Amino acid sequence: MLDLKGYGPALLEGAAVTIELAFLSLALALVLGLLGASAKLSHNRAAKGVATTYTTLIRGVPDLVMMLLFYYGGQVAVNQISDYLYDQYEVDFFFQFNPFIAGVLTIGLIFGAYMTETFRGAFLAVDSGQIEAARAYGFTRWHTFRRIMIPQMLRHALPGIGNNWQVLLKTTALVSIIGLTDMVRVAEQAAKAERAPFLFFIPVALVYLALTAGSELFIKWLDKRANAGVVQGD
Repeated sequence: MLDLKGYGPALLEGAAVTIELAFLSLALALVLGLLGASAKLSHNRAAKGVATTYTTLIRGVPDLVMMLLFYYGGQVAVNQISDYLYDQYEVDFFFQFNPFIAGVLTIGLIFGAYMTETFRGAFLAVDSGQIEAARAYGFTRWHTFRRIMIPQMLRHALPGIGNNWQVLLKTTALVSIIGLTDMVRVAEQAAKAERAPFLFFIPVALVYLALTAGSELFIKWLDKRANAGVVQGD
């Protein structure tokens, strides 16, 4: 990356923070998505109700509002709990919210809701005949889930996962609002100091473009591998 009036190294470090944030958020979103989809498809009414409430609330609130609410509201809630514990039990407890951790948790929670619907649709797309055949062969429910459901489900889920990942990547720009020194925040500070927004925001846009373009190629390769030997339209 060019020196960019001395801000080049800082922008590079910010890009590394953005990539780390994106991958950790994706990992959390995938875990929450699998749990949410399993809950929605279960026969447990409580689990289904919790998962439905989660996806409805998260998908109905703007991402920026959720980010601010979780970071600032979460800190206020922790402070109130700390004050209560000290007043009632003289327990000295304090926790300072970290912008990076708050960003990972918030983005992971947001996209966990979208992944839930992606995985739910993918599970429903699995041929029920394969599940019945597995049971006929004496597979346990866990083995059926691990050996039959997951591989088949992933084939159907990959396009949705890819779309969610592309949006998640761009959503990482929101963490600059809560003070995380990612490349967007560095570019914003540099642009204000140098009065040259194009000089700093264009490289940031190009980094995001490179990440999304590379991700799209990788997802297409994964989709091709997952559908090897499968007749299209099946």
